Amino acid sequence: MTEQQVATSVLVIGTGGAGLRAAIELAERGVDVTVVGKRPKSDAHTALAAGGINAALGTMDEGDSWQQHAADTIKESYLLANPEIVRTVAEQASRGIADLERWGMPFAREADGRISQRFFGAHTFRRTSFAGDYTGLEIQRTLVNRAAQLDIPILDSCYVTRILVRDNVVFGAYGFDLTNGTRYVFHADVVILAAGGHTRIWRRTSSRRDENTGDSFRLAVLAGGKIRDPELVQFHPSGLLEPENAAGTLVSEAARGEGGVLTNALGERFMARYDPARMELSTRDRVALAAYTEIKEGRGTPNGGVWLDVSHLPREQIMRRLPRVYQTLLELQMKDITREAVEIAPTAHYSMGGVWVSPADHSTGVEGLFAIGEASSGLHGANRLGGNSLIELLVYGRIVGEAAAAYSASLPAQVRSQDAVAEARAEVDELLSADGPENVRALQRSLRNTMTEHAGVVRDESGLRKGLAELDELEARIADVGVHPDLAGYQDLAHAFDLKASALAARATLDCALERRETRGCHNRSDFPELDPASQVNLVWSGPGVVEREQIPAVPDEIAALMREVDTEGKLVE
Repeated sequence: MTEQQVATSVLVIGTGGAGLRAAIELAERGVDVTVVGKRPKSDAHTALAAGGINAALGTMDEGDSWQQHAADTIKESYLLANPEIVRTVAEQASRGIADLERWGMPFAREADGRISQRFFGAHTFRRTSFAGDYTGLEIQRTLVNRAAQLDIPILDSCYVTRILVRDNVVFGAYGFDLTNGTRYVFHADVVILAAGGHTRIWRRTSSRRDENTGDSFRLAVLAGGKIRDPELVQFHPSGLLEPENAAGTLVSEAARGEGGVLTNALGERFMARYDPARMELSTRDRVALAAYTEIKEGRGTPNGGVWLDVSHLPREQIMRRLPRVYQTLLELQMKDITREAVEIAPTAHYSMGGVWVSPADHSTGVEGLFAIGEASSGLHGANRLGGNSLIELLVYGRIVGEAAAAYSASLPAQVRSQDAVAEARAEVDELLSADGPENVRALQRSLRNTMTEHAGVVRDESGLRKGLAELDELEARIADVGVHPDLAGYQDLAHAFDLKASALAARATLDCALERRETRGCHNRSDFPELDPASQVNLVWSGPGVVEREQIPAVPDEIAALMREVDTEGKLVE
């Protein structure tokens, strides 16, 4: 077994938009930084984000302001977002856009050169900038190019298994190469966790096979961090039903934004029942719940979905504004959306909870450990506004880069622990020699079935308890897996670690879903259909069954004055 020592001031785990933005900030400040990830950097999850990126630029609607952006965000979070985090993102959003522009991002523009902005979901004004319907892909390309200009070393076939900690202070991380199994011991003053969320633990999801498996959750908790609001998971209203191997693939909300219509099997535009004012432009949680209810009550399509139709729009508009949706449906289903409707259903899309972080600099309570992007928590509460996650990457990527640089510079010395390294090494050794009868892929499938069955769009106490009982059984079986690296590399070992992470993320989610005895935003409890003012708190999970309630700071007056009442009508499910 070869073990390579790598020394760097800052180690970034995750090659998506958040990780790259932090690394760019560090490199521009002259700080030594290394980025590692388990996916090719050009194909990180950020590349899938379609609709756009929010900032109150006022290019289309002069009345817009960062305060209104903040008010919309807090209102749609069902008052669970941290106002300080929201203020930071809204206030610094235009700077994030300017950074991207400086690095060559090809935003869509009006004839006079202004950046175009469109309505997206429940925003008061047009504040979503975009590049066709592949905004995330262009942001990822822009950041990868900038990282290359700065010569930032990126190891994108490296799987991190542990963050190395001594006395609650980070000193690096341990991992292995997915291709040849070489082990890495990274010595670093700072570790920035940007390894995404946990939506892959559901059966139908917009994430690809081996991403968003809860890695950030496990790495943070083993290092001494905590998880906030893991039960708050956004189910995107429009995931494809087929083909089976691509179930959950997103049809961008831009399709509804451009005038797409939703109908059930009876041909009814059912959003009239759930949000007659906003119809298809309602918030994600409402549209997802509406579609779920139509399907559940027997008005769904034969495959268990609803119809999304853009075929009444001019073909030229579809090709210009929705090129990616058109291409995806052609490739996956040989379907021409300019002529036919698409069958969709809700799909697990975004982890609105994540690692507990402080509003000021996204530090985690473990010294030298920061978390950003979908790995972190605090901005979205119980419902995320479309387009907010991409701007969050840029704003907090920069802030955390700055904080990491200052922390690294202030360290008088780095104290390491041979025991921590030995423990990480032994964990990998143990899995590599595991020759049990259980198959990792089969167990992953069972876990996804459990979460889909008992912790999907609608939940109740008996289902959640069944989920926890099934998880107990699954964890016992996980101890008996067989891991078999082959000529193709060490993917099997990676999947075994993914499974461990998914099991931890599933337990955190089930524990907190059980504790949140109310219906609020994306969290629907059929046994507690009302919103409970006493539950306007964040739930912080630090281990099996350990859930604490965290009070949320008051919303500043200037922002509160711009908030409209959250309408909870149409939230009742059964």
